[in-house]
Amino acid sequence: MTHAAITGWGKCLPPAILTNADLATFLATDDEWITTRTGMKERRISHVPGIELAIVAAERAIACAGLTGADIDLIIYGSCSNDETVPNSASAVQQRIGATRAAAFDVNTACTSFMYGLSIGTSMVRTGVACNVVVIGVELISQYMDWDNRNVAVLFGDGAAAVVLQPTENAEGVLAEKLQCYADSRQILRVRGMGTMYANHGVPFGQTRWDFDGQEIFRKAVQGMSEASLDVLQRTGTKVEDLALVVPHQANLRIIEAVARKAGVPMDKVFLTVQKYGNMSSATTPVALVEAVEEGHVPAGGLVLMPAFGGGLTLSSHLIRWGARTKPLQPCTVELPPCTQTALEIVNDIRAQKRIGEETVERFATLSFAEQRGG
Repeated sequence: MTHAAITGWGKCLPPAILTNADLATFLATDDEWITTRTGMKERRISHVPGIELAIVAAERAIACAGLTGADIDLIIYGSCSNDETVPNSASAVQQRIGATRAAAFDVNTACTSFMYGLSIGTSMVRTGVACNVVVIGVELISQYMDWDNRNVAVLFGDGAAAVVLQPTENAEGVLAEKLQCYADSRQILRVRGMGTMYANHGVPFGQTRWDFDGQEIFRKAVQGMSEASLDVLQRTGTKVEDLALVVPHQANLRIIEAVARKAGVPMDKVFLTVQKYGNMSSATTPVALVEAVEEGHVPAGGLVLMPAFGGGLTLSSHLIRWGARTKPLQPCTVELPPCTQTALEIVNDIRAQKRIGEETVERFATLSFAEQRGG
């Protein structure tokens, strides 16, 4: 049986750090309020488009696998904050890395986009449709954030990570997964303004309004991730003590702790990045995985459990066996362009642009139909 081993890995985090103290300069909050409710201290804010983050992460993963862009025959771009819809974002990565033979497509299941992409890429390797696959999780949430909404503005950050999948006869990569969706609750996490249906329904173009039922999201996330994880463990005959590490979606420290309790996983087996990066949506879990490998927490041949949850409400859990290698085969010198602003300056620029957009729409709405048409 052919499996899809993870042979390359790389991440890209913008250098600009937005602290809880920064958020307190324009929101009614403070470090204690944010930390006690979320476990978050910092998050990254990007000075470049999401595609640029994805390209750097992909280049690092490809070099890690000892490949070049020309070797890649499939690119899967997981995101819910795409820079472009037409053409797709994956094609921009393909162009820049020189993957001239590759297929390229986007996947959007919100925070689980990378995990769903990992399942798709694994299946295509197993069936022989593709050989060298890059799966990317990337988000630029800062551009879509409602920065006046304290309930969501403190939670999210920007980032990207990628892995390379290649065929192997060894039982490596994804051994089992559970994918599911609580569609009857999809309205409890909704970003109004991301989509054409909002154009004439009270949300100015380029603006967002977030529906975020924190308590219900907490309940569904804990239920979904813990049940999916137990299902995967049971189907593979894996015990918690067999796991080298659990790398969960980092939406909130309280959610992670509750999932661990319900799944019977001790917290010393859970890898955390929530305090440093917050919730980067689809980039969160792969960034944590890459960081865990880089820091030596994933041993050769180790079993890693990766539960995730996102808008939709989508959920997943993957049981992965790591390969024999934990170090890159080649170095990578690709870097982001320098950032000349602080994270707070970038955010304040975004807030100012959104205010201008809202004022423009409000003024336009007061004009007569003839005036709007230029008559």
